[in-house]
Amino acid sequence: MIPVCIPTLTGNEEKYVLDCLRGNWISSMGSYITEFENRFADYVGAKHGISCANGTVAIHLALASLGIGKGDEVIAPDFTMIGTTNPIVYCNATPVFVDSEPITWNMDISKLEEKITKNTKAIIPVHIYGHPIDMNPLMEIAEKHGLKVIEDAAEAHGAEYYGKRVGSIGDMGCFSFYANKIITTGEGGMVVTNDDKLAEKLKSLRNHAFGVPRFVHTEVGYNYRLTNMQAAIGLAQLEQIDQFIESRRNNAKKYNELLKDVEGITLPKELPWAKNVYWMYGILLEDNFGMGKDLAMEELKKLGVETRSFFMPLHRQPAYVSLGIKIEGGYPVSEDLFRKGFYLPSSSSLTEGQIQEVVTAVKKLKND
Repeated sequence: MIPVCIPTLTGNEEKYVLDCLRGNWISSMGSYITEFENRFADYVGAKHGISCANGTVAIHLALASLGIGKGDEVIAPDFTMIGTTNPIVYCNATPVFVDSEPITWNMDISKLEEKITKNTKAIIPVHIYGHPIDMNPLMEIAEKHGLKVIEDAAEAHGAEYYGKRVGSIGDMGCFSFYANKIITTGEGGMVVTNDDKLAEKLKSLRNHAFGVPRFVHTEVGYNYRLTNMQAAIGLAQLEQIDQFIESRRNNAKKYNELLKDVEGITLPKELPWAKNVYWMYGILLEDNFGMGKDLAMEELKKLGVETRSFFMPLHRQPAYVSLGIKIEGGYPVSEDLFRKGFYLPSSSSLTEGQIQEVVTAVKKLKND
């Protein structure tokens, strides 16, 4: 079976983790945490990096640092993983969804402003599958309405918007280091920001909001720390990030070349102002392919190719329906993406032979 995505641990990961073990620095203090935070922030182009337990809590910390709470609304794309918007619910605020645009599958900026109300406090744009969202018009809208912008860059390490790395454009950028991300710490996350006050707030909140004296807490914080061992893995991964991105872009190029003439398949795009890092190589099976997404995924599995479905639109998530979250308007693009979309094997270590095997299997479905 060709896996849909596995980590590539071929650098200094073992060496650095053993260093932690031998020095007894295995928990949430140690030099690897500081170095990983500083070097990752520098890579993104931000002043501060605040590591944490995962990408979801990175967004939660970002929202909490802004004081988002009951009665507030936060706008997010309808087409994204639920980890983007659950933190809004954690804050007792209300997520408000915007449909996607059909080219890059990112949030449709032209439909953003109509969702803003007097209760809106922030926007969470997501750089879906590694392609940046069009940030300039989004930032203009945010500035016009006095809204904060928290970039969800969990799927887009190293992606660029007009030459600027995503995560450094909004007020804060949030990253995930889950095992299938471009770089991984197994589990882990990071918030980056250029705002000194927000950085201090984020550092406090992730560590129980310890005060002075130490066990006097003036606000409720969280235990959202990253361990030194995880940071050690992250540092080793960061040393290889350019190689990993190049590999994923090369994988996408090979897939594009081999699949471009297959009728009924829509391939991922890269707009002229963007650098797409192709976290996952996603395709859409159009109606003239001759087979629906679900059956195609089943058949590919039989042929030794693992796949993953695109995200279910958030407005349809049973967890949110049960909460009575008000859904206004239609979401035809996100519905279409879910109906047609899935991603093919996308690991940084994917070989040309494996890509050829995947493409052969896809073409077999088309021809049978």
